[in-house]
Amino acid sequence: MATQTKDYYSTLGVKKGATADDIRKAFRKLARKYHPDVNPNDKKAEEKFKEISEANDVLSDEKKRKIYDQFGFYSDSIDPAAAEAAARGGYGGGFSGGGPRPGGRGAQEVPFDFGGFDFSDFQGGGRARGGAQESGGGGFGGSFRDIFGGIFSGGHKASHGPKQGTDLEYQASVDFWSAVRGGVAKLEIQRQETCPSCKGKSTTGGSAECPECNGTGQVTQMGGRMKFNIQCPRCNGTGKVQNGCPTCDGEGVVAKREPLEFRIKAGTRDGQRIRLAGKGNAGTDGGAPGDLFLIVKVGTHPVFTRVADDIYVTVPVTVAEAALGAKIEVPTIDTHDGGGRTQLKIPPGTQTGQKLRLREKGVPSASREGARGDEIVEVKIVVPKVQDERSKEILRELAKLNPEDPRAELLAEV
Repeated sequence: MATQTKDYYSTLGVKKGATADDIRKAFRKLARKYHPDVNPNDKKAEEKFKEISEANDVLSDEKKRKIYDQFGFYSDSIDPAAAEAAARGGYGGGFSGGGPRPGGRGAQEVPFDFGGFDFSDFQGGGRARGGAQESGGGGFGGSFRDIFGGIFSGGHKASHGPKQGTDLEYQASVDFWSAVRGGVAKLEIQRQETCPSCKGKSTTGGSAECPECNGTGQVTQMGGRMKFNIQCPRCNGTGKVQNGCPTCDGEGVVAKREPLEFRIKAGTRDGQRIRLAGKGNAGTDGGAPGDLFLIVKVGTHPVFTRVADDIYVTVPVTVAEAALGAKIEVPTIDTHDGGGRTQLKIPPGTQTGQKLRLREKGVPSASREGARGDEIVEVKIVVPKVQDERSKEILRELAKLNPEDPRAELLAEV
């Protein structure tokens, strides 16, 4: 039964020379788009997620990627050490034709199907035998052994042991005060839990014929113009597979929505990433669960604006206060300090838009113990609405006493 060669680079949308970081970013982007949690009951999205997961599993593993790049496909039956030697041009091992290697021990038998392979590229003084060609030490016989020998490890079986659960990522909305002072936030998530019927083993006992190899224990893998008979990766060459658990459809896990409470540290910032170990998807066959990553989205406040650990607030002042100077009361985030208020000195001649700093009246730092940001107060001068004649006379007199033109500098630049 033939196994189709897959283009893992195309599946992830990266070039063959992509770096490990490029592959990781491409997978994460596609995983967010096609994850079953984002696309419930969407079979096409589920299949696509399996495809990109398979591609990432191979390309993100350095040894597996070397094998894939060397042969155009990946199988657990391929010996990584031999594949690495092949990539360096150092082939070695036995010839699948069976007989003893000249001057050496009997060759290890490797099940190749050479149907459709063109041998014309191999030159040498060999003679035909049963439709194949052999050499007494010259020609292509030795090279043939060097090319194919040792690539496949005899009796190697794919590992189907414990598999770690995948990580989850959620955006968590946190109100302004919880982020500033710390507290407990709540969120509902959907995660994969260990199947209660099969306990994560994916099977319920008993076996059936393997659908991948039709019970033969082998599959045919295409590699360019050659076909390789390799051990079936699904049944490990036994030709039998365990009956899948009907509760989880053989996945070992079931989807479940559940409420989650998590602690917010004082000073948590917008966009901050919180890791909750072991709160991701459950593993299978005894594998450890993945982690849950929460991206914090901090709410706003009608008075205060937060930038990193600093607090910004706009405070109105009168013309007299700005001109003569004054001590005014301004709000702060410290409810324990004067009821959330403190005194601020307005210097004489303060202009609208001017910023005054209150040291260490900002948000406690979540990363530096004992450190705090500042509060930045922006002054906004409020012009009074003059209606009585007495006030108007006073303002006219003030204008006469202070005849400077505030627009003179501006007009001089035109």
